[in-house]
Amino acid sequence: MRTMVASLTVAGGLLLFAAAPQAHAVSKEIIQLQTQVQQLQDALEHLQQTQDQQLSVLNHVVQQMSDSVNRMSSTVTTLQQQVQAQNESGGGKIDQLSTQMQGINDSVDALRSRIDKLSAQLQSVQSQLQNINTPATGTPGQTGAPGTMGQPGAGGSPEPTQQPQAPAQPQAPPVNDLYQGALRDYNAGRYDLAAGEFQDVLKYYPQDDLAGNAQFYLGEVAYRQGKYSDAIKAYAQVLAQFPGNVKAPAAQLHKGEAELAIDQRENGIRDLRSLIGRYPQTPEAAQARSRLNGMGVRIAAKPSAYREE
Repeated sequence: MRTMVASLTVAGGLLLFAAAPQAHAVSKEIIQLQTQVQQLQDALEHLQQTQDQQLSVLNHVVQQMSDSVNRMSSTVTTLQQQVQAQNESGGGKIDQLSTQMQGINDSVDALRSRIDKLSAQLQSVQSQLQNINTPATGTPGQTGAPGTMGQPGAGGSPEPTQQPQAPAQPQAPPVNDLYQGALRDYNAGRYDLAAGEFQDVLKYYPQDDLAGNAQFYLGEVAYRQGKYSDAIKAYAQVLAQFPGNVKAPAAQLHKGEAELAIDQRENGIRDLRSLIGRYPQTPEAAQARSRLNGMGVRIAAKPSAYREE
């Protein structure tokens, strides 16, 4: 019996002696892994600081570009007012110059839209970089319970079944390229082609800032083709769906002009008066006042008389 106990004691000691180096090796690997994780976090912090500095410079450049575009837009608006004042005195060349000025103004609006989007993208990148440095919860290497790696029979979920891929849809051109192409065709008198391109802007980019411009030009195309009823509907959609768009005042002015062109006098006068009330400081409001004065119509509607019983 004593011999058996002694043998068991010796055997246990040998097992502990053999397991000690393995436990020491595992502990050393964990320390090395923690060191590597710390080094990676330090590198990410340095990268974030560098990216923040670069993004700050880019944001400053974008702001300067935006200020320049705003000054350009103000200058173009002033020139449009001067051209309109000369246009009222007559001259076919003035009409052509006014159309060209409107095209320049549209290009400025498109550039401003692209700058706003670039600024939003820079802010998104900066936010993503900040999220990268956020420490993840949990301990490295403990992403799941043992035996749950998705292997069949190991207590995990089976491997996901591969779903059939849907056929690739044709990708639309960038919104600015599509809009600028439509604008060139419109200014060149290719109205049918321009109308299709403006409709593509509305189809593929209905939430973009240029969608309201595209809807306005659908009305312009119909107006120039003498389709005044279609033009009125297109302008009405601008006012209903894009009331804050830069083309909204022009849409209401041209809607009133189209209504007057088809002898809808009351509707036309109402739209011109509404334009003056909604956008009183715009060049379009000045044109509406001139139009009403030329027709011998009061700027403001005369209040209806009533008598209390």
